[in-house]
Amino acid sequence: MSEDRPQEWYGEAERILGHVFRDRDLLLTAFTHETWAEAFGGKSNERLEFLGDSVLQLAVTEELLERSDSDEGTLTEVRKQFVARPALEQAEHRAGLMPYLRYVGSESNVGGKTASNLFEAVIGALYLDGGMPAAKAFMKRYLSRTDTENYKTILQEYVQERQKNTPRYSTHEEAEGTFVCTVSALGQSEQGKGTSKKAAETMAARRLYDKLRKGIKS
Repeated sequence: MSEDRPQEWYGEAERILGHVFRDRDLLLTAFTHETWAEAFGGKSNERLEFLGDSVLQLAVTEELLERSDSDEGTLTEVRKQFVARPALEQAEHRAGLMPYLRYVGSESNVGGKTASNLFEAVIGALYLDGGMPAAKAFMKRYLSRTDTENYKTILQEYVQERQKNTPRYSTHEEAEGTFVCTVSALGQSEQGKGTSKKAAETMAARRLYDKLRKGIKS
């Protein structure tokens, strides 16, 4: 076993996760950033994050199907509010996982999606070690629905991962109390309407984000 952490570290991490690991290598790997693995060898948490993403999607989907009679479209939108990056970052913050992450360099090396990826990596490790019950118990403890307040934020992150620019918004008042927004990015555009400038921009961002993810051409 590659235990290079004090025994207290494992106990504290397991207390936060609510699970005592049979395989502590899994626990350690879940908290290993790629910079650490590249510098000192061993596995990073990227594969666990990949698994955790799927486990998260399945667990949330099962929960929604059990609790709601809504149609597929509505359930999809609600699920986004649990599995989108803002929700995962808030869950990581509640759990306090980042101080346990092994990484090399300055804090700038662990910005971006590190927090949400870490939360998913932990889910993956819990699933492998304790099955779906352990993973679900952890998620129920820290994960909660977030208002996708900002599809503008989600869209911006999606665009910036692919190009070094930001979406362009053009908003005007069409009639008294009705705003229309057009947003453009990655060669595509969409419109949204709302009773406020923010509502119109949010709807436009949401529509463009969905279009880009599905690969729909204008």
